[in-house]
Amino acid sequence: MANVVVIGSQWGDEGKGKIVDWLSERADVVVRFQGGHNAGHTLVIDGTSYKLSLLPSGVVRPGKLAVIGNGVVIDPHALVAEIARLGQQGVSVTPENLRIAENATLILSLHRELDGLREDAASNSGTKIGTTRRGIGPAYEDKVGRRAIRMMDLVNLESLPGKIDRLLTHHNALRRGLGQDEISHSVILDELSSVRDQLIPYIEPVWRLLDQKKRSGARILFEGAQGTLLDIDHGTYPYVTSSNTVAGQAAAGSGMGPGSIGYVLGITKAYTTRVGEGPFPTEQQNEVGEFLGTRGHEFGTVTGRKRRCGWFDAVLVRQAVATNGITGIALTKLDVLDGLDEIRVCTGYMLDGREIDYLPASQGQQARVEPVYTSLEGWKDSTVGARSWAELPAQAIKYVRLIEELIGAPVALLSTSPEREDTILVQDPFQD
Repeated sequence: MANVVVIGSQWGDEGKGKIVDWLSERADVVVRFQGGHNAGHTLVIDGTSYKLSLLPSGVVRPGKLAVIGNGVVIDPHALVAEIARLGQQGVSVTPENLRIAENATLILSLHRELDGLREDAASNSGTKIGTTRRGIGPAYEDKVGRRAIRMMDLVNLESLPGKIDRLLTHHNALRRGLGQDEISHSVILDELSSVRDQLIPYIEPVWRLLDQKKRSGARILFEGAQGTLLDIDHGTYPYVTSSNTVAGQAAAGSGMGPGSIGYVLGITKAYTTRVGEGPFPTEQQNEVGEFLGTRGHEFGTVTGRKRRCGWFDAVLVRQAVATNGITGIALTKLDVLDGLDEIRVCTGYMLDGREIDYLPASQGQQARVEPVYTSLEGWKDSTVGARSWAELPAQAIKYVRLIEELIGAPVALLSTSPEREDTILVQDPFQD
């Protein structure tokens, strides 16, 4: 059976949580491989909503092993709090069903403070990125700068003081430059000591664990956060996240080889949304955008921020299909389009008088592209809760087929409501 990678093919918020939960029943192991607690999934199971930020979606399913890979940056206090919240909802998270990579980087209070200070300064100059101020970017900077505190450092208290000193040499210089007081060694040591005993039981060399699971024939589901267009290399830079969000990161962010990836499922919303700053060619700052946002309940799971909304952009999704090697897509929120008289789809861009079929990497060119649209007649019948093609209006099927043609990838799953059972299965990603 093929191992499956689930990634967002737009700017995130495509409804990955439901799809990952739906697939997790077929999986034995669910792995989170990048990002931090700036991304969230909402799962609706038997009418109960579970909001996850760091924990893999499979953790709410009995008998599944959840793994946080080395590509994730972990706020230890946020993780402990999330485990406690799930416990209050009757979901037991223990070392038996959750393992955390020993080489995963930790997010500390100084990272959160630095993130906020930079965003405040950028807001005053009109250059803010629109981060969640949760310290994700600064933590990844320390990882690349080879000064990060990692999960394994919680185990070895003898080496921790020297690593804290090295980290503070860098951060206190930054703080002085920003007019802030320095942070003492004891503050960071106390911060880590307060959660150390709670986290140590979860730590493991997960690359080894995953290799053993693979060799035993276990089905592994890799769960990404954010979306392709927020990838640090392939997204709308600099308005991106601080990690690689594309499918190839599933291997690097978990310690498995690229040959471990069998099927790449791209989660794709039937329209387009994004949170934060940055280019958005098909954004509708009008009644259409308001309609999509209201009908689709477009607010961030983690931040509560209102999402910007617009028509489906086939150019961007086609680009995501190429950069991820997407095998098939899971099309979500088709029901949000119910009742529209006209539906538009972006098929190309005009840039400085010429038509192009991709989004340029240049920030200036991204700001100048203008969408080229094709229009379809909408449908009046409801698609909510449809579980077969026969239950869909003819115009809705026509819309889905057009998307497949424009992006160069087939629909493997079609979601018609937040409920996991309201899913039309075309191809099971776990089947060879």
